[in-house]
Amino acid sequence: MSKTIRELANELKVSKQTIQYHYQRLPANKRQKNSHGLNLISPTAERIIRGKVAKPLVTNDQQTSSKEATKTSTENNEIIATLRREVADLKSQRDKQLATKDRQINNLTKLIDQQQQLQLTTVAENRQLKERLQKAVGSIEGSESIGKKQVTKTDNIKKEAHENITNKNWWRFW
Repeated sequence: MSKTIRELANELKVSKQTIQYHYQRLPANKRQKNSHGLNLISPTAERIIRGKVAKPLVTNDQQTSSKEATKTSTENNEIIATLRREVADLKSQRDKQLATKDRQINNLTKLIDQQQQLQLTTVAENRQLKERLQKAVGSIEGSESIGKKQVTKTDNIKKEAHENITNKNWWRFW
């Protein structure tokens, strides 16, 4: 005997929408309508819908498995809490490492700045020393040229004296 959606819903203690949902997914040849256009559920369709909707009765085994599920859920919650603590610890360690790296980077940056300043100072001092050296070399060259002129004059005088003597000596033999 065919039933309406409402009758089957009351029997199975589910909503009409649940029965309607499963009814609409039945093959077209399993769906029927009465003369007023109401949906009727045939015994075959009823078995199919019952199989999909029927709530199983709770047995002792199921109660035990429910308790085990609760234990498993509690264990899972403990595992989750442990994992969260570990994640928090890892984040803390990461943050400490990053802070340490930041300090090291700042120190290295300061050292590089100091090195560059020292290098610039050294270059400036080298330039000053080169200028002083060039001035000193210039003054030495100037004094050497004066000294050379004096040496050249005395050499010339000696040569002339020697030539005079030699000339005199040469005439003597003639």
